[in-house]
Parts: sequence; structure tokens; C-alpha cells
Amino acid sequence: MSLKEQPATVATSTGFSGRSAWQPLGALVGIYVRSANDSTPRPVPSARAVAEFGLADDRHASFQSPRQLLLASVAAYREWALPPMSLRENLLVDLSVGRLDPGDLLRVGDDMVLWLTFPCEPCGLLERRCPGTVKTIGENRGMLARVVRGGVMHQDDAIAARQANAPALSADWQDRVRHVAQAVPEGLFISHRQLGQMAGVPTAYCRAFPRVLSRLPASVVSRVRSEASMKGVPRWSGAGLFDISEPVTSQGSDRFDHQARCLRPCAPGPGDDASDQ
Repeated sequence: MSLKEQPATVATSTGFSGRSAWQPLGALVGIYVRSANDSTPRPVPSARAVAEFGLADDRHASFQSPRQLLLASVAAYREWALPPMSLRENLLVDLSVGRLDPGDLLRVGDDMVLWLTFPCEPCGLLERRCPGTVKTIGENRGMLARVVRGGVMHQDDAIAARQANAPALSADWQDRVRHVAQAVPEGLFISHRQLGQMAGVPTAYCRAFPRVLSRLPASVVSRVRSEASMKGVPRWSGAGLFDISEPVTSQGSDRFDHQARCLRPCAPGPGDDASDQ
């Protein structure tokens, strides 16, 4: 049963009716960090998460990415008898990731808050590193997330969730690519590589971007350029693309407001792996 199918608990103590309270779900079993020089993730007893950036010293940390962390479940390893770290997760959790949905918020320990963005599909590189994994697990690799509120996490930290308190990004990579292109302000430009990072898709997908963007107005398509043609033009930093409001923590309140400025899928319709997560 998904978290959204559970009865919501209204956080009446904070005065914000209609908002679900934090629901205890499980615990953090393992933490893995992969620096730019690491070929594989390395287990650590604790790690610092930086708001809007990701895990400190992890190669996937980026202000412009919707896939700063990957969560995988202990249950998946047990069910499929996978070797340790074969899903290449950042956080190994003792709860069913299948109960979670994009747009849910997770609190790890007392401080850190994650925003679940979209499911992570297995990739070819994952299959090469651990043959048979993709066929075994299908699309159930785990869930990607951004850090909304930073802090230090430790093994055995408790995990709680709030349902649908943040926007959900489309699981369809083409939807996300078009959505990002539409978000580029008039008069600014991004490269294909930037577009891929902001949409959370592998660099190899860049060659398909012209076809994917062909459904959009020419004025929008013209804001996406090759890296070679970016010289001398004002580049968009992605400011505002992933904005949701900061949590309100005064007097112990656990309220988490949000505003979906530009996070709705830009095209009707219906994951992937940006760089061997």
C-alpha cells in the first residue's frame, strides 16, 4: 500500500488543517558516498547533507540536479539476493521504497528533510557492473531525491514521511526535458548538457533532445543550444527551477509549506540514470 493510500493524519497542532503529519516509517541502515575519484560508493557511519546541493563530497551533489541522492530498500536486496551496494544507492533504508511516491517528503533524524523527485530506473552501466540486475529488479531500483533541509545523518536514524507535500516530477524523461526547456526565461540560454542535468537524464540522451523539443514553440527551442554556441550568450543558472519554500521550524512546528513554481510536467503523457548513480 502506498503512503498516499494510508489515512492522513492532520497536523492540527500547527494550525495547518489538511496537511499530513510526519508518519514514522523505518530507519536509515546504510550511508554511501562516492567522491569524484571513487569507482564505487563507500560506506560511511555519517554524512552531512547540504540544502539544495546534496551529500557533501558526493559526485552527484549539484544545485542543478533533481537526483542528488538515491534511496534503495533493504527489502529489495533481500528479495532479489543482490550483492551489497549493487544498486549504488546513497541511502539504504529499512522500509519499502514502493510505499513512497514522488512529491513525498522524508525526514531523516531530527533535522534533514528530503524531497522525493521521481523513481530511478536501472541503466546499462548498472547492468555491466552487476550482470542480471536490470532483468531481476525491473523498474524497482529506488527513489531519487533532493535535499531540502540539510543536516548530519547517522546510521540508525529514524525516518518519517509526509505525503504529497511537495511537487512530483514526471517519471517520463522526455516530459522533464520539455519542462526544463519551457522554464528557461526569455533572453537566457542553456546548453544541452545543462538541460540533461536539470532534467535528470544521462548525457548520452542529449542527441535525442532536438526530437524531444520539436513539440515546443520555436522561441522555446532556440533557448537550448550546443555548448559550442553558448559562448557570449547569457546562460541560465536554473534559478527557481527546484524552488519549494523552506520549512517552518519555530516552536517545534513540523509544518512544511511548498510552492510549485515551475515543477509541473510540461507535456501530457506518461527514469534513468544521469551518471551511474
